[in-house]
Amino acid sequence: MAFSINKSQDGTKVVLAIQGNIDEDANFTPPDLGSSSAIVLDLEEVTAINSVGIREWIKWVKTLPASLPLSVRRCPKIIVDQINMVAGFLPQGAVVESFYVPYYSDASGNEKMVLFENGKEFKGGDVHPPNEVKDETGEVMEMDVIESKYFKFLKNG
Repeated sequence: MAFSINKSQDGTKVVLAIQGNIDEDANFTPPDLGSSSAIVLDLEEVTAINSVGIREWIKWVKTLPASLPLSVRRCPKIIVDQINMVAGFLPQGAVVESFYVPYYSDASGNEKMVLFENGKEFKGGDVHPPNEVKDETGEVMEMDVIESKYFKFLKNG
């Protein structure tokens, strides 16, 4: 999927929806923020990221005004992995509003991404997963991550 950044307004916040592969072809340009009070990066449609993309991403987020609160939402697993592994992937003070957690059912072989939202499934450094997640066949699913590693970024924030 070709890389793109689509800008929209959510009240006084500017929302930058990032789509596609974050790699050597990703063209990060400084967004026109107008009189926005905050920046929200919606990362749901990010499909891949490589080492060059990580470097370009970090350079780009450093160009965002430090005076505006920055948050990220709907982070796919590939982004959560980078937040956990790469120092400075998110600037100091950035807030994670929501992220996806992979679930898997041994019985059916189905996979599902479950959105965890700040204040619901996680708050502060604590994670409160749903009591039960079922796939479309009704089979109970289990979290398909090593929790101590996957949720590490919540403890560090």
